[in-house]
Amino acid sequence: MPGRAGATYGRQVPALVRVLLLTAFQVVGTVGAAHAQGQRFPVGGYLLLVAGPLSLLVVRRAPWVSLGCSLGAAVTWFALGYPGGPVPAAFVVAVLISVLSGHRVEAWWAVAAGVVGLWVAWAFGAHDLGPALGGSAWLIVVVTVAEQVRMRRQQVLEHRHRRASEERLQVARELHDVLAHSVSLISVHAGVALHLLDTDPDQARTSLETIRDASRDTLTELRATVGALRAPAEEVPLRPAPGLDALPALVSGVIAAGVDVRTRLGGAVRPLPAAVDLAAYRIVQEALTNVTRHAAATHAEVVVSYGDHELTVEVTDDGRGCEPVAAGNGLTGMQERAVALGGSLSAGPRAEGGFRVRGVLPV
Repeated sequence: MPGRAGATYGRQVPALVRVLLLTAFQVVGTVGAAHAQGQRFPVGGYLLLVAGPLSLLVVRRAPWVSLGCSLGAAVTWFALGYPGGPVPAAFVVAVLISVLSGHRVEAWWAVAAGVVGLWVAWAFGAHDLGPALGGSAWLIVVVTVAEQVRMRRQQVLEHRHRRASEERLQVARELHDVLAHSVSLISVHAGVALHLLDTDPDQARTSLETIRDASRDTLTELRATVGALRAPAEEVPLRPAPGLDALPALVSGVIAAGVDVRTRLGGAVRPLPAAVDLAAYRIVQEALTNVTRHAAATHAEVVVSYGDHELTVEVTDDGRGCEPVAAGNGLTGMQERAVALGGSLSAGPRAEGGFRVRGVLPV
């Protein structure tokens, strides 16, 4: 409770300072305006000058109280024929705060009451037609500006929320792609090592070495992914994101797991934009992961075709040809990566047997 009380006190102190500054502005400004106009007002008028600003202390908890008090003080001031000055300032601030804090209905009703009050005061001869027209237009402008500021704030918050969601989704895809492929290789080679530990120690040793290398690479990529979540000021050194230049190492890991994988390149091989290069690598990685874990395939082929305006990656296998239910997140991630770049991805059984994943990425 002391912590909460301290936080409340920390919020109230700045609010009180702002209220005192606004009170000083209204009092000094009105006294100066009265002196310039050669008029005076009674001591009781000072109560009206301080009532509006002081009501702002409760504007967030009780907007009706603050709006009514600040509006009533201003209307009463002019209805009594006191000299002009910045008396409505407190009401303007109350309207702005009410709209921005979500009390729009109260603010609009208060502005409507203020407009009516100006015209009633004019009808009873408290002032000329000009102040009624000008004051009404001014109040409408104030609440309209407040609404514009509120909408702008809401758009900024929605944009930030959307960016945060996209970043979380990107991190989820990266973690899935890194872990799914590496863990599947580790699982396969662990099974091979256990099976051959007594009968073929050399092959078991090879599988254990593959597990060691896959674990090391996974840890490196996880550090890079986690590092991307840190604040830029921390300047965490990140490893470059993998691309198609890492395809041979990826394929060799799958071959070591017992699947014969062949790679073909088509078109003029050239450097790719980083986002396209990473997406192509991840699509191939996830497709080969599904081949290893779900397809029960013995052969697979990876085709990378460099076109004039797009890059096409295709992974086929001779396995069972059914969509891997357990790999739903992986297929979704591949689809999201392709669509995010303006491309497309298709995945499904082949007529001649096996499964095919085909992604087309604009470059």
